[in-house]
Amino acid sequence: MNTLIRRLLPAGALAGQPSRASLKKFDQWPWHALTAFLLLALAYGLWYSTSLISYEWRWNRVPQYFAYQAEDEHRASDFGRVEDIAVRGATSQVVLVSEAGNRQALEVAGDSLKLAKGDEVAEGDVVGVTRHWKLGPLFWGLWTTLWISVVSGALGLVIGLFTGLCRLSNNPTLRDLSTVYVELVRGTPLLVQIFIFYFFIGTVLNLSREFAGVAALALFTGAYVGEIVRAGVQSVARGQNEAARSLGLTGAQSMRHVILPQAFKRVLPPLAGQFISLVKDTSLVSVIAITELTKSGREAITTSFSTFEIWFCIAALYLVINLPLSQIASRLERRLAQSD
Repeated sequence: MNTLIRRLLPAGALAGQPSRASLKKFDQWPWHALTAFLLLALAYGLWYSTSLISYEWRWNRVPQYFAYQAEDEHRASDFGRVEDIAVRGATSQVVLVSEAGNRQALEVAGDSLKLAKGDEVAEGDVVGVTRHWKLGPLFWGLWTTLWISVVSGALGLVIGLFTGLCRLSNNPTLRDLSTVYVELVRGTPLLVQIFIFYFFIGTVLNLSREFAGVAALALFTGAYVGEIVRAGVQSVARGQNEAARSLGLTGAQSMRHVILPQAFKRVLPPLAGQFISLVKDTSLVSVIAITELTKSGREAITTSFSTFEIWFCIAALYLVINLPLSQIASRLERRLAQSD
């Protein structure tokens, strides 16, 4: 019985001593303290650098670029006068009577009312405004970045899977064409490819800038995914395919049910890294006038003069997108490893 208890309890527990795992965890606290110190030093260095250039932080200007209260002006439609004003809480209903006897009822915010009862109005005079919440440019830029990333990533995955299999094909034409595609895309900058798609192919085929941007990103991603898929399939032992064929499976069935599932487990980390890079690469489509997150930030800077605040927010938004992707990939990788 004592032997069984000693096996179940951690080492040193019966003697009132901490376990080896707890001691190891306790020994790591100086390294965690060093990490915290380095982060604090980095934050202090950033603050000190901005103090040298006498930069004034204006974080209060940033929220309006995510959501703000828009004002819609209400104007008099004709010459006349204010017949009546009825206050209804925070709003006021204004009744205007034109010279021809026509009535116009307007409901405006009470604190924006510019007229009083009996005042004369001319055509186009502002009576007041109504307010409503409206999403700002940074929100719409974030949304554009998200949908471009999702669409380009899905298309790039399909293109990459097909390209990777063609690279392993016994057909020389498929193998050669896929090799030319991969080398051409990997050997030229993405920015140049976007320009070619928009200014050349887009002009010839009359494509929209969004279509050109998504196509360029999808083909760029597909080339790298194709190489990842090829390497993953080649990493699976040749005996797996031979065993599947000996069981009566066709080449396509063997690839689908035996080879690709094993290859997917091995290529998951590089695939996740490629899609994270794709999210950041969407910033390049701003050169063809697509207002994604980075371009929205540049436009916000021109009106707010809050350069550092906007760029820090943009960096944080990219981080908010990519961190969950990295965590999901890590969790999926651990789950697939347990299923082996």
